Amino acid sequence: MIYSENLLLCIAVPLLIGVPFIHGGVRRFVLSFLTGMLVCLLSAYISGFFSLAFELGAKNTAVYVSPVVEEIMKLLPLLYYLFVFLPRDEELVPMAVGVGVGFSTFENGCYLLAAGTEKMSFILIRGLAVGVMHIVSILFFAFGLVLVRRFRAMTFPAVVGALALSSTFHGLYNLLVSEPGITARIGYCLPLAAALMLYALYRQMHMPTQ
Repeated sequence: MIYSENLLLCIAVPLLIGVPFIHGGVRRFVLSFLTGMLVCLLSAYISGFFSLAFELGAKNTAVYVSPVVEEIMKLLPLLYYLFVFLPRDEELVPMAVGVGVGFSTFENGCYLLAAGTEKMSFILIRGLAVGVMHIVSILFFAFGLVLVRRFRAMTFPAVVGALALSSTFHGLYNLLVSEPGITARIGYCLPLAAALMLYALYRQMHMPTQ
């Protein structure tokens, strides 16, 4: 048994102490990284509650509940940043990346502490598949927001549509890897393929890398 809250504190405290000494985009990224870790912990609480309350089991929770809960929780800080600070497109995307990286880093850390680090295949899956998936899913949402804002169509249905896209991708990944075999291998390759596609889109949108 591991105590996720203790792990969060160990990682977050040094980063928080360093925040006053950094500025600009680096500070925003560190704060978004911290937000992603906190969101990961809260998402685990909420998904665990639904799993126990409705007796769903681990597989059903991973396929039907966790994708929606986790994407909504990742969405909330991004929407807050968007509507309160009114960032430019080139500021919104790094914020989304920071939240996704923080989420996946904290989740991977918890899983590796619980399962051990002996199997290299497990480590590669956690890093190259699951870790990338959380970044890609929030980037789907962020790019959706950028596009609807550029077309001056920032409405509630547009936000829900962007959320549906990220949740569908997350749920599809969890469904593919839920059973061993060819579908799991396809699922493991899906996040990296999607990341390459999004990077090409990022270049086409002419948003400079910070």
